[in-house]
Amino acid sequence: MKKRFITLFFAIIVLGFLFQSLAQFTPEELAEREKWEEFLITAKIIKQEQPFEKREAVTEPWVLTLEKDGITNRALWKNPAGRMSGYVENWKWEIVAYRLDKYLGLNMVPATVERRFQENRGSCQFWMDDCITLRDKVEKKIKTPSYKIFPLNRAYYLQRAFDNLIANQDRHQNQFLFTKDWRMILIDHSRTFSSSSKYKKKLVYDEKYKEGPTFIMKELPRAFVEKLKSLNAEVIKEITEDYLTDDEIKFMLLRRDLIIKWLDKRIKKIGEDKVLY
Repeated sequence: MKKRFITLFFAIIVLGFLFQSLAQFTPEELAEREKWEEFLITAKIIKQEQPFEKREAVTEPWVLTLEKDGITNRALWKNPAGRMSGYVENWKWEIVAYRLDKYLGLNMVPATVERRFQENRGSCQFWMDDCITLRDKVEKKIKTPSYKIFPLNRAYYLQRAFDNLIANQDRHQNQFLFTKDWRMILIDHSRTFSSSSKYKKKLVYDEKYKEGPTFIMKELPRAFVEKLKSLNAEVIKEITEDYLTDDEIKFMLLRRDLIIKWLDKRIKKIGEDKVLY
C-alpha cells in the first residue's frame, strides 16, 4: 500500500511538472478569455492616463481603467499606424498576435481586442497585474527557482518559435512578464508581421542570432508544430479577418516554412525525441 502511495505521489508530481512546462495561462484563466474580451469591448472607462515616457513607449499608449458589473481592471490601449522611431508599427498586429496565440495553443498573450477610444480605432489589451518584467528580474537579480527553470526554458523556446513566425525583431526585456508562480506572458506586438524581404529568407531566432546559439527553438510541443503546419492563407484569413494584408499573410507563411525546415534539419541531426515532445 505504501509503495502504491509513493508511486501515485510521484505520478502527480510528474503530471503537474509536465502541465507547468506546457501551460502559461491556467485552465481557469483560459476558460475566462471570452468574458475578458467582452469586458475589454464593453466596460466603461472610468480613468485614462498616459504614464509612460516617450523613450519607454514610442507608441504613446493609454492605460485605461475599465469597470463593468462591479469588476474593475486596467487595459492598455494603443493605435500606432506607420513608421515610428525607425520601425513600422500597427495596432492591428496586437490583435493578430493574440488570435494566432489562441489558434496555436501558445496561450501566452493576454486578451486583446479592437476598441474605439477618443473616436479612434485601436487595440485594447488586458492588463496583467502582479507581474515583473524580465528587466526587473535582471536588474534586481531575482533568481528563478530551480524547479521552475525547466518549464521556463520551454516557454522561452515557444516564445522564439512564435516570434520567428510573426517576425518580431523587437522582443526586449520589458515585453516579457512573469507571474508570481513563474509563468511567462508576452506583450507588445505592434512591431511585428514585417513584409521586409529580410524576414522571408531568415528567422529572427536561429544560430546566427546576435546573442548566440542559446536563442533557438531547442524543443517544441508536437501539438504546437502540427498547428503551425496547418496554417494556410484561408485559415489565417479566418483567424485574422481583415487585420492582415495578403502580403503579410504570404510572408508569414514563408516564415512558417523556414521554421519547419529548421526543425526538420535539427530532427535529422539529433533525433525527433530531442526536438519534439
